[in-house]
Amino acid sequence: MRPGRILFLNGTSSSGKSSIARELLEILDDGVYHLLAVDAFNGMRTKRELGPEELAGALRRMRAGFHRSVAAMAAAGNDVVVDHVLSEPWRLPDCLAVLPPEQVVFVGVHCPLHELARRELARGDRQVGTAAQQFPLVHAHGDYDLECDSSTASPREIAERIRAFLPHRPTPTAFGRLRERYLVADRLAVAG
Repeated sequence: MRPGRILFLNGTSSSGKSSIARELLEILDDGVYHLLAVDAFNGMRTKRELGPEELAGALRRMRAGFHRSVAAMAAAGNDVVVDHVLSEPWRLPDCLAVLPPEQVVFVGVHCPLHELARRELARGDRQVGTAAQQFPLVHAHGDYDLECDSSTASPREIAERIRAFLPHRPTPTAFGRLRERYLVADRLAVAG
């Protein structure tokens, strides 16, 4: 059984990841893909009111579990489209630790801040300012296999671009390069 492929979409809230992911599920015909979205995992938690510390702990455990769920799905041979927001410093290193880099196609979904703010208001289901808060953090690592701008192309056009890219992905992948960079930084921190 071959390990599953992981198409990992990273971008701020309202950047278009979910729309692109849905289009990918429509057009990818070289396997059976499953959408794993961090928002869906968040929606599974209890609805009772949680205090700030309890909520922060619950969200961190859920996100760590989400990363491991993606890894488990791929390890079982499932192809996966991941819809995620790498907006906290620990999230990317955790993903790098649990996801096989050779199986991950890392896609940066960009959108200008003014357009993110417009979309956030139009949606009405997001806390205003979330995208602006995430904006300087999500792409701070600076390395992708493929990048797109959802303000200049439709979700279908971006999905088609991703599909066309898949047979030509680089070696090492962005996840491979990032994992090496983080390992070197950890070694230097330990040695320092």
